[in-house]
Amino acid sequence: MTTMTTMTTLTHWTELDSPLGPLLLTADPTTAALTSLSVPGQKGGRTVQEGWRRDPALFRAAEEQLAAYFAGELKEFQLELSTAGSEFREKVWAALDDVPYGATTTYGEIAARIGASRAAVRAVGGAIGANPLLVVRPCHRVIGADGSLTGYAGGLDRKVRLLTLEGRL
Repeated sequence: MTTMTTMTTLTHWTELDSPLGPLLLTADPTTAALTSLSVPGQKGGRTVQEGWRRDPALFRAAEEQLAAYFAGELKEFQLELSTAGSEFREKVWAALDDVPYGATTTYGEIAARIGASRAAVRAVGGAIGANPLLVVRPCHRVIGADGSLTGYAGGLDRKVRLLTLEGRL
């Protein structure tokens, strides 16, 4: 997975069906890097805006990899990603990329991985909650220190589905 940090004004998008409901994908048309993946009702999720261009062809690799993931055939995405966040958020998101398929970690463990203090756990949770790339950047693999399924911008029912798919539940 390659991550770039860029900002662009033109956004290309497509919508894909999935077991989680329709997925809205956006990309930077100059690099074809995926910039977001949202689900309906997602806290902080994106919605199609005026001036965006629908371009399903730009998302073929993402469509194929997501289909393989939901079929249980893909364990690691190989997509170019482009996110725009603070340095802290980018560190947290990069740490999410290192949580393997079928594993879980805690907010405290993510804080430790990025060298943040124990007091930064709440800020880590905020950064994870702001992850613009659900499923592809596996924030669903982060659980509470007591093993509970806490917070997921896409809804806890979707978190349960994803962890079940990955054999974790």
